[in-house]
Amino acid sequence: MAKGKGRGPTPKAEDRHWHAKRQRARAAKSAKRTGTPTLGPGGRGKAPGGQPVRQGRPAGARRATGETPELVTGRNPVVEALRAGVPGSALYVTSGGDDRVRESIKLAADRGVPLLETGKHELDRLTDGAVHQGIALQVRPYRYAHPDDLLKGAAPLIVAVDGITDPRNLGAIVRSAAAFGAAGVVVPERRAAGVTAGTWKASAGTLASVPVAQTTNLTRQLKAYQKAGCFVAGLDARGGVTVADLELASGPFVLVVGSEGKGLGRLVAETCDLLATIPMPGTAESLNAGVAAGIALYEIARRRGA
Repeated sequence: MAKGKGRGPTPKAEDRHWHAKRQRARAAKSAKRTGTPTLGPGGRGKAPGGQPVRQGRPAGARRATGETPELVTGRNPVVEALRAGVPGSALYVTSGGDDRVRESIKLAADRGVPLLETGKHELDRLTDGAVHQGIALQVRPYRYAHPDDLLKGAAPLIVAVDGITDPRNLGAIVRSAAAFGAAGVVVPERRAAGVTAGTWKASAGTLASVPVAQTTNLTRQLKAYQKAGCFVAGLDARGGVTVADLELASGPFVLVVGSEGKGLGRLVAETCDLLATIPMPGTAESLNAGVAAGIALYEIARRRGA
C-alpha cells in the first residue's frame, strides 16, 4: 500500500485562527484602529476608567427567565439597555467595534459591570445563535419581593396585574406606580410577564425604587390582601363605577389591571370587591394596559390626596 502524504508540520499557535494567542493578537491589532480595550498577558486588560477586562464565559448564560441570566444582544439593544440603567452582571465583546460598542464599554465600566472579551464562535454559542454583532449584555436576575412586603404604611396602594404578558406593559405600569405613589406591583408567577431588560427600559429606571412581587396564585393573594384590610378594585369595561368615583381608594387599596385583549380573568374579577371602568367618549374600544393603569392611578392618587 502506498503511503499517503502527511498533513505537514503542526502550525504555530499564532497561526491557528482559533487559538487564544492568535485572537489576542488580532484584538490588539484592532484596538489600534478602534480604541477598544484588549486583553493583556494572562487574559487581563483595562477598559476606560481602569475597569478590568477579562476573557471568559457567563455561568449558565441563556435566554431565559427566572433565576437564569438574560442576554441582551446587538449593538443598539445593548447600548440602549445600558443607557436606560438596566443592571448588568457582565458585558461580552469580541475584538473591534463601532461607536456604539465603545459607548457600551464605557457605560459598563462606569457602572462597574465586568467586561469579558470572547471570540465570535464562543459568543455564538452563548447567545444560542442570535444575531449579536459582537456584543452581549448579561442582565442580572431580578430579585422579586414578597407580596406581604408591600403592606407597609397605614394605607398602602398596591397594583396587581392579571394576564399581562408583554414586559414593556409591565414596565409602563411600574413607571405609573412610581409616579403616583404605589407601594409596589404584584405579578403572577406563571403565564405572565416578569422583570426583563425590556421591563427595565420601559420603567425608565423606576424599577430601582418600586418593588415587584411574585405570587403563585393571584386570586389567593387578593383574598389575603382583603383579609389584611385592603379594598380590591379591578379595572374592567363592565365596571359599575368610574375610576374617579372610587371613594374607598383613600384607604388601603389594591388596583387590579388586566390585559388589553382579555381583561381580568373570571376568578380574579369575582374576587374583586368591585369593578371600575374608565369612561371613553372616543372611538377606541380599549386602552393599552399601561395607559389604563396610568389613568386609574392618577384618579386614585388625586382622591387619596384630597
